[in-house]
Amino acid sequence: MDFRLTEDQTVLVEGVRDWLTGVHGPDTLRALDETPSRRSAEIAQGLVEMGLPGLLASDEAGGLGLTTVEAVLIAIEAGKAGLAEPMIDSAFVALPILAAAGKTDLVAAIASGEAKVALQHPINPWVADLEGATHLLSAEGGKLSIGAAVAGEALDSVDPLRRLSAPVAASGEAIDARADALLDRAALFAAAQALGAADAMLAQAVEYANTRQQFGQSIGTFQAIKHHCASISVAIEFARPVVLRAAYAVEHGEPNAAIHVSHAKLAACDAAYAAGETAIQVHGAMGYTYEVNLHFWMKRAWALAGGWGDRAFHLDRVEKAITGTMPIGPAATFA
Repeated sequence: MDFRLTEDQTVLVEGVRDWLTGVHGPDTLRALDETPSRRSAEIAQGLVEMGLPGLLASDEAGGLGLTTVEAVLIAIEAGKAGLAEPMIDSAFVALPILAAAGKTDLVAAIASGEAKVALQHPINPWVADLEGATHLLSAEGGKLSIGAAVAGEALDSVDPLRRLSAPVAASGEAIDARADALLDRAALFAAAQALGAADAMLAQAVEYANTRQQFGQSIGTFQAIKHHCASISVAIEFARPVVLRAAYAVEHGEPNAAIHVSHAKLAACDAAYAAGETAIQVHGAMGYTYEVNLHFWMKRAWALAGGWGDRAFHLDRVEKAITGTMPIGPAATFA
C-alpha cells in the first residue's frame, strides 16, 4: 500500500494547516478557555467557508465528495491545532452514516453548517457537545436513531475545551445503520486527532529544547534530550501509516476494518501519551503548569484516549482477532 499523499491531498492538508495556524493558535485556545461556551462563531464559519463540514458529502448535497482518508488527514491537522469546534463528530463521523441511511436533507444541512450532530454511544458515559447541537445520533441495542438534540446534565471534562453532558433518552427515528459503525468511525477520528496532538507536543518540546539554555548551550544539544525526542518521533511515524491504513479499511468497508481501527487507536494514543510525557520532561517542572501551552494538547490526548473505547477495550478486540479466525501473515497483510 502506498502511503504517500497525492498532490491534491498535499494541497488540501497544507491549506487547512495554514488556516488553522493563523486563526487557532495557543492565544485562541486561551481566549476560548475564558468563555462560557468554549466556542467561536467566527472559527465555525471559517470551517464552513473552507468546505470542511461537507468534505464527505456528495456534490449533490453541496459537498466535496472526498473520502475517509482525506477526512483523517484533516482530523490530524485539527489535532495539531487543538481544534475546539465539534466539526469532526458531526461532519466526519455522523455525516457518512446518515448519507448511507438516505438522510439527504440532513446531510446537506451538515455540509452547509446549519446542522450539528452530537454522538451518543453506550461505550461512553457522556455525550460531547450536546449543547449547541441540533441533532443527536444515538446508539441503543446495536441500532442507531437520529432525532432532535435535547439538553442533558452538564459534566466536567479533563479537557477544558470539551463540553460534556450526561447521556439522554433517545427519542429519534431509527435508521438503517449499525451502532458498531458509529463506534468504529468515532474511534478512528479520535486516533487521527491524537496523532495530530502528538505532532504538536513533539514540536513544542523540540522548540523549547532549542531555545532553553543551560551550561552555555541549548538543552537540545544534550544527548539525553535528543534521544527522548527521537523516540517520540519514531512512535509518531510508526502510528501514522496505521491510522491511514484504518481510514482506507473503513472507507472500503473491509471485513477487518474494526481491527485496523483498534490498532490505530492504540498506536496513536500511545504515541500521544508518550509525546506528552516527554514534552513535560523537556520543559521541566513548569511543563505541568497552566502557563505552558502544552497542557491544552496533553489534556486533549487524555480525553481522546479515554473516549470511544479505552486501551483495554481496543487491546481486547485486537487479541480476539489474532487468536480467532482473522487471517494474518504477509499474504493477508499485503494482499
